[in-house]
Amino acid sequence: MSKRTAGVLMHISSLPGPFGIGGFGESALRFVDFLKQTHFTYWQVLPFHPVDEVNSPYKSESAFAGNYLFIDPAMLLKDGLVSQSDVDDCRYNGTPYTADYDFAREKKLALLKTAYKNIGEKEKQAVALFAQSHFWVEDFALFKAVKEINGEIPWWKWDESQRNFGTCSQNKEQYREQMNFWIFVQYIFFKQWQEIKAYANENGIKILGDMPVYVSMDSADVWSNVEIFKIDKETFVPDEVAGVPPDYFSEDGQLWGNPLYDWDAMEKDGFSWWVRRLGEELSVYDTVRIDHFRGLASFWAVPFGSKTARNGEWKNGPGMKLFDAINKAYDNPSIIAEDLGVFGEDVVKLLEDTGFPGIRVIQFAFGGDASNEHLPHNYPKNVIACLGTHDNNTLLGWLYELSEGERKHALDYCSYDGGNWGEGGYKAPACRKVIETVWKSCADTAIIAFQDLCGFGNDARMNIPGIAELNWRIRTTQETIDNIDKEYFVKINSLYGRG
Repeated sequence: MSKRTAGVLMHISSLPGPFGIGGFGESALRFVDFLKQTHFTYWQVLPFHPVDEVNSPYKSESAFAGNYLFIDPAMLLKDGLVSQSDVDDCRYNGTPYTADYDFAREKKLALLKTAYKNIGEKEKQAVALFAQSHFWVEDFALFKAVKEINGEIPWWKWDESQRNFGTCSQNKEQYREQMNFWIFVQYIFFKQWQEIKAYANENGIKILGDMPVYVSMDSADVWSNVEIFKIDKETFVPDEVAGVPPDYFSEDGQLWGNPLYDWDAMEKDGFSWWVRRLGEELSVYDTVRIDHFRGLASFWAVPFGSKTARNGEWKNGPGMKLFDAINKAYDNPSIIAEDLGVFGEDVVKLLEDTGFPGIRVIQFAFGGDASNEHLPHNYPKNVIACLGTHDNNTLLGWLYELSEGERKHALDYCSYDGGNWGEGGYKAPACRKVIETVWKSCADTAIIAFQDLCGFGNDARMNIPGIAELNWRIRTTQETIDNIDKEYFVKINSLYGRG
């Protein structure tokens, strides 16, 4: 990322559309057009993987599979796999401002089963070719098939022949029909996404994707690779689980509960699972942001069964040994390190050794003195400067939640002396000053969340860390996108050399 650029964070689920959740349809193409018109370079998205029980994409049943909720019914119609009435049955009549995961899940799964029944020989050959070129998809499809037969209970509660991946895999032909359906679903997902990505790339827009460090315990990845996780191989109970200590977001820390990697076991085969995983991500996106990058230097290990993340301890991660293996496999991979949170010199050194750009967030800048690394005058070139991440409040919501002293510091720093700092909307005056302060920094790339293009308040926030309910739901409409002040963003992208 040598030249100065700017991008917009907008997850697929938040896009407009008639099917209850954003997807890979016409609205995705129109969003690419919007980015091009406003002279942005990057479209940042959140993980594409299946979501968990609270709709988070950061604790998925697969580190490789795509979320079928993003599949567009109209594109299936165009391919001749479903009828117009099938598509019409997926239309949603509720509010366009909130993603309805339950509705989308029910309707799109039924639609995909219809599409699967209608595939011809040409599609069957394409699906078979897809399966051959994606090493993970057979195991994922087997996991989904057996899980469905078991009423969706976690894999460690299956009977012994199914719980043991090796045994189950030897007998997988008995599940072949269900497996073929899930392979077909993944084929459709990646086929549709590649059409969107190709259109974006043709129009000068690059996709910045997000890769969670950890995977879910109840996932195809853990079930089929128990040997590379810190899990008792007989009882399948982890000794410790993932989280982070108390920080800006939570006084008890965040207890994520993901199983931890057995890095010693992974090192024995050259970290092959991780290397292949990153390779898949690099084929889906142009640039990959590794979420919780600090966990690869050292990670917070919390005893299994703990109620909070307070009582964990730091343990050493793989460090540069992992990235030596990655660099050996891929020539100059485009990676961003999400290095936020509590960390020490080991994280700083790993970032320096990899050469990856880290992240700065202006919302973290005003709690200390002028040496705060999140203040834009301290940004080096090789960072991604964010107004906020998916875990932060919107800019306007953040200004409201600051103490009076912190808000005065922030507004003074951003050269805003108006009295109406709390005014929101497309031309929110104080928000614009914050945006311009980040845009004029030395950072090679600046990222703004879609909500902040609109001057929205905290009711448009994507996620509140540590709170399970009512996250990941924010959506927008095409009318809202059309009402954004495009001329303003063209102006600042040009003015500060990011166009």
